[in-house]
Amino acid sequence: MVKSATEQRIIDALEDVAAEHGVDIVDVELAGATKAPCVRVRLEGASGESLSLDDIAAHTKWVGDVVEAIDPVSSSYTLEVSSPGMARPLRRPSDFIRFVGSDVELQTTATEGRRKFKGRIDAADESAVTLALEDGESVSISYDEVKKCTLKPVYDFKGKKEGKN
Repeated sequence: MVKSATEQRIIDALEDVAAEHGVDIVDVELAGATKAPCVRVRLEGASGESLSLDDIAAHTKWVGDVVEAIDPVSSSYTLEVSSPGMARPLRRPSDFIRFVGSDVELQTTATEGRRKFKGRIDAADESAVTLALEDGESVSISYDEVKKCTLKPVYDFKGKKEGKN
């Protein structure tokens, strides 16, 4: 997964201490304009479980301390600490392996040809992910070519009615 040098510095610093706090760093994103940047940090439990709002609030202090210690932005910035949400970013090979069978939207760093893909993760290993695309084709993409990948949320507004299958 391709990250900016600043984002990778923040990820590395946070991952160095995340296990001590029982969390996993899902993703870090530096967003917004130069005059009003935002550092977004997404967390989940160390075993992949969701964190409550109270859990997120409890982790915000140490996350802020770590980010401030490396001073990633020369001006003031906003720090957002949250859970990954339904459109969870996939960043590491272990994320892709964990979510085999899930629908994703993936963007590559390609300068020619197709850059955006929608499909289901068919397979994943330490070097690449294979997607079964919506059009029936299959494509393997090396992680060093992945710019961004998120789970595609599934919304089920019908649900099952009780007593019916």
